Amino acid sequence: MLTLGLSGCGKPGGDQDLASEPQFVEPTSAAPATSAPVPTSAAPTTSTSATPSKSASAKPKATTAAPKSNVSYVFPVKASNVAYHPTHGKYPATDIFADCGEPVVATTDGVVLEVSLKDAYVKGAPDGPNNGGLSVSLLGDDGVRYYGSHLSKVKSGIKAGVRVKGGQRLGDVGRTGNANNVCHLHFGISPPCARTGDWKTRRGVIWPATYLDSWRKGGDKSPVAKAQSWQRSHNCKP
Repeated sequence: MLTLGLSGCGKPGGDQDLASEPQFVEPTSAAPATSAPVPTSAAPTTSTSATPSKSASAKPKATTAAPKSNVSYVFPVKASNVAYHPTHGKYPATDIFADCGEPVVATTDGVVLEVSLKDAYVKGAPDGPNNGGLSVSLLGDDGVRYYGSHLSKVKSGIKAGVRVKGGQRLGDVGRTGNANNVCHLHFGISPPCARTGDWKTRRGVIWPATYLDSWRKGGDKSPVAKAQSWQRSHNCKP
């Protein structure tokens, strides 16, 4: 049963055997060189690959040139029992509440920018990049970055530089990081800045609820204009 809680983003939950460090890729104008595996109906598996080297994780290239205008969007959690709130504590984002284990999917076609496969959050620690626990961020073909965190699993093959399709499974809803022991997906929208790993921007700078409302009904309301406006006003360089 879905437990709805709006306290937002606290205690990690569930046993984790994930040991890989976060992977980062700086967005450039080059096209990505790898593709994600074709999704299947089989249950996702947790990636247990060895910790990537800095050079290996920084090599994949994500395109930010000429974002597409005819982009389709998908609600980021595929579940019949799901809820979210239009507001969020401290900064613009949304917590999407669903049962742990429900599929988290790519919001649109794009390239994976960052993946965290390790829950390094310590309760009571200052806010920082470990808050999200297991997470994935995606640079959409529309030029906007989409971030989902508190995952219980990241699907095998999802890593920095991999191209994914809208609706493709990225992982499972969970409660890692500062999820307050509540199953949910923290969902953030932001423009891709040069410092891709800047968690304060990546966690969300644009209120997502109005877009989620559209996508849940099969609409294609786009956050591109808002993202571009924020990017200009905050000197966020791609």
